Amino acid sequence: MSIPIDFPQPTLISLNGVELEVFEAGRKNKGNPIVLCHGWPEHAFSWRYQVPALVDAGYHVIVPNQRGFGASSSPSEVTDFDIEHLAGDLIALLDHFDYEKATFVGHDWGAAVVWGLTLLHPSRVDKVINLALPYQERGDMPWIEMMEALFGADFYFVHFNRQVGVADAILDQNTHQFLRNMFRKNVPLTPPEPGMMMINLANAKTPLGDPLMSGAELAVFVTAFEQSGFTGGINWYRNLDRNWHLLAKADPIIQHPALMIYGDRDMVAKSENLKDFVPNVDVVNLDCGHWIQQEKPQETNHAILNWLQSQD
Repeated sequence: MSIPIDFPQPTLISLNGVELEVFEAGRKNKGNPIVLCHGWPEHAFSWRYQVPALVDAGYHVIVPNQRGFGASSSPSEVTDFDIEHLAGDLIALLDHFDYEKATFVGHDWGAAVVWGLTLLHPSRVDKVINLALPYQERGDMPWIEMMEALFGADFYFVHFNRQVGVADAILDQNTHQFLRNMFRKNVPLTPPEPGMMMINLANAKTPLGDPLMSGAELAVFVTAFEQSGFTGGINWYRNLDRNWHLLAKADPIIQHPALMIYGDRDMVAKSENLKDFVPNVDVVNLDCGHWIQQEKPQETNHAILNWLQSQD
């Protein structure tokens, strides 16, 4: 399944030791770069509703498939997916387009990368907009160790790390079913499923809620993961404890102007102390689940563009 014609066509760009599949739109010579960073298990195409709105507002929109996703490189070493490499790719992308800094927008895991990028390279970030995942306080214990202590060995973050390759194979064998079950909206509000949630989703014959996207749109994601497999993206999870160590010397306070967009029906918890770490943050809440920019595209665009205009 090819990318629909109304979405930018990709270019493969060599940088930071990898090739990234990059979709871009808008005029570079007008400046105003904005980089959209997808989450897991996602694709640059998850920003399909935001790209035209941002271009119309005068932005040069840059949307990479980050390493491990789509046609971008997926290195064999797990440590090649740590926050230094992921942030380094985005810095190299700025260098490629000859930008000193940009506004970075992240959803889900993409938000985690944008938070980390801003800690590691604050001078290269102009503004921060993140969806679903708030800033994660570093704390006293590495993140996977902490999750294992709280939720046990079957919690999917922990299982990805402790049983390397098991979830990857099951998701690879059930790609369409997993993504069909994952990309849903209007899912009943229930506590997060315990244990190996992603494996359970991959094996479930009957999805909950309503489809998030059309069959043709879902096919873009399915085809991409059938070609890339899931290991590259899961390797992001396998670097959480490494990232905890890599961020030890970073100033934990982000002073940049920031916008945090939550879905009120998202199972990802809102931060109770976000202002302690991101003092210049504004918060928007939308009536939706986890896939915010796809579930509520117009409301998301309105929130982003209004906030950007307020910062000028």
